[in-house]
Amino acid sequence: MKEKKIYIAGHLGMVGSAIKRKLEDLGYHNFIFRSSSELDLRDQSQVKEFFRQEKPAIVIDAAAKVGGIMANNNYPYQFLMDNMQIQNNLIHESLENKVEKFIFLGSSCIYPKFADQPLKESSLLTDSLEPTNEWYALAKITGVKACQAIRNQFGKDYVSLMPTNLYGTHDNFDLTSSHVLPAMIRKFHEAKIKGNTKVTLWGSGNPMREFLFVDDLAKAVVFALENKLPDYLYNIGTGVDLSIKDLAHLIQSIVGHQGDIIWDSSKPDGTPRKLMDVSKMHALGWRHQIELKEGIEITYQWFLKNQNNYKEVKL
Repeated sequence: MKEKKIYIAGHLGMVGSAIKRKLEDLGYHNFIFRSSSELDLRDQSQVKEFFRQEKPAIVIDAAAKVGGIMANNNYPYQFLMDNMQIQNNLIHESLENKVEKFIFLGSSCIYPKFADQPLKESSLLTDSLEPTNEWYALAKITGVKACQAIRNQFGKDYVSLMPTNLYGTHDNFDLTSSHVLPAMIRKFHEAKIKGNTKVTLWGSGNPMREFLFVDDLAKAVVFALENKLPDYLYNIGTGVDLSIKDLAHLIQSIVGHQGDIIWDSSKPDGTPRKLMDVSKMHALGWRHQIELKEGIEITYQWFLKNQNNYKEVKL
C-alpha cells in the first residue's frame, strides 16, 4: 500500500496538508502534488490530461471552495459550481483511469437543517437544508451520491467521509472567508493586543456546534485508506458539542482576552444544532484523540507564529 501512487487534491490547504503530514509520518512517500496554479481542478481538460499522465492508484479529494456563513451568503454561485466542477472532474477521471480507491471529503452541512440529533448518515436527503450554506451542501451531496453510484454500479472502493466543523494548524484566519473558530481566535487576539477592546460576534451565541481537530480527520482518512469500509458514507467527529457562546468563552480564556463580548443578534445563527452520530466509525475502530481545549491551544500557538500572513482587522 505504501508504494502506491497517491494524489492528494488540495494538499496545501488545512485538511490536505494534515493528511499529507500524517501519511508521511507513517512512511507513505509516492505522492503526486499540484498547486491550484499548476492544475485548475475546475477545468475538465486539465484534469483529464493530469490523470492520463500521472495514473494515480489512490485519490484523496480534500480540494474545495470553503468558507463561513458570510462567504456562503455572498458567493452562492461559486460555492455551488466551483465545488461541483472540482469533485466531478476528480471523480470521473478517477473512474476512467481505474483509480483503486477514492476518498471524498464533505461536510456535516449535507444533512437537513432540522434533522434529528445527533445526525445519522441515514438522515441524508430527508428534509430541506440550512439556507446559509445550502449551495456548498448541494455540491457536496452530489459528490457523495456520485461516489455511491460508482460503488454500486462498478464495485469500486469509493467512500465519503463527512467531517464535522474542522479547525487546526494551517487554518484560514481571513475574516471575510473563515469559519467561526479561527475567526474567534483572530478577533480575540487582536482585541487583546489593542488593550482588551470589546469583541463583536455574530448571532445569539446559542447554536450548538461540534469541532474536530484536523489531525484527527487525517487519521480517519488513513483509516479509510488502509481498510475497505463496508458502507459508502461515514460521519467523522467527536460526538460532543457546545454552544457558540461557550466556545467564545473558551477561546477568550486561551487567548487571554479580558474585554467584553458583544453578540450581534441582527446576524444569522445558522443551523440551531449540528452534532454528529459517529457510532459507525467508532464500531470500525476509529475515534478522535485530541480534545477541544488542547486543539485550540495548538491552533492558537500556530496562529501566533504565522499571524504576519494576515492583515489586521477592524474590530
